Amino acid sequence: MAGEELNHDALFDQLRSSVERVKLDNGQTNNDDDGGLQLTCFTDLVDEVTLYFQIIRLPRQIYAWIGCNSTKFGQLYAAAPTRPNNAVSVSSILGGTSDNTGSGIARRLVLKTGLSIILACNIPKNSPVLEANAEKKLVEKLVSLGYTKPKSGGSSS
Repeated sequence: MAGEELNHDALFDQLRSSVERVKLDNGQTNNDDDGGLQLTCFTDLVDEVTLYFQIIRLPRQIYAWIGCNSTKFGQLYAAAPTRPNNAVSVSSILGGTSDNTGSGIARRLVLKTGLSIILACNIPKNSPVLEANAEKKLVEKLVSLGYTKPKSGGSSS
């Protein structure tokens, strides 16, 4: 297990390095206001299960990956806000059938962020507590990064 964790950490380091090279090649800086690519990776131990997270913030969308006890990609979902009634459309892009595990998380992330979401998720089916804990950790991180919509009573125009 320790070897897998080291490989995962090495993978994160390689990805961060690659993103920095791309940003430098495109003349971007590390300024958060530049609208460029922002990468965040972290792990968390929840109920004796290791959850791996990766968040890539793009100008008008967020890519998020949740790995459960492995760094496998899992199923891929796309979710986006739809007009005029502020509903959310979700589609399974990769992984066969559209189960509720990742699609529900993707739908709720769109509601919390107001942005299009691409979510890869390998949380096992029939694990609602694990799914809820993974979503909670991901939302906590999105809030701490400032990626969620501010809560307000009034509407903005």
